[in-house]
Amino acid sequence: MQKNNIFLIGPMGAGKTTIGRLLATQLRFDFVDSDHEIQGRTGVDIPTIFEFEGEAGFRDRERDVIDALTQREGIVLATGGGAVLEPANRRNLSARGMVVYLQCSPEQQFERTRHDRNRPLIQTENPLGRLQELFEVRDPLYRETADVVISTEKRSATTVVREILRKLQIEQGD
Repeated sequence: MQKNNIFLIGPMGAGKTTIGRLLATQLRFDFVDSDHEIQGRTGVDIPTIFEFEGEAGFRDRERDVIDALTQREGIVLATGGGAVLEPANRRNLSARGMVVYLQCSPEQQFERTRHDRNRPLIQTENPLGRLQELFEVRDPLYRETADVVISTEKRSATTVVREILRKLQIEQGD
């Protein structure tokens, strides 16, 4: 397994983008967010892709982007919350780098995302209920894919980055 890539997985609102940027700076790696890459390639935002292509169309685009990005070297990649739903993504992430699951509760996710209109899966009458449903389905997949699980619950991004760096040193035997 290559240890020169770090792939962040976890639910929306877990802090993958914020933590990923800080981690990449610390490691002097490139930072890439798969959702931002998809938006850059299509020229439209995620809700627009969902509107015109549905979730299945978005997941196809996401699979192609993750396949391409995980073949790069020296990156910290923040994936979308649902990236683990696709078996090919789980295989590519596991085979091509160190996978870190940034875990937080649906309640914490709700607090962090409740005003964000750029998250189509929670534009419902009961966003917390939807987050709980997503957690039930996705948490086992995150755990199956991850090399390391780290809680972001009520923790600062810098604290989480320090813990990731400590865990990576132990995992790599440095």
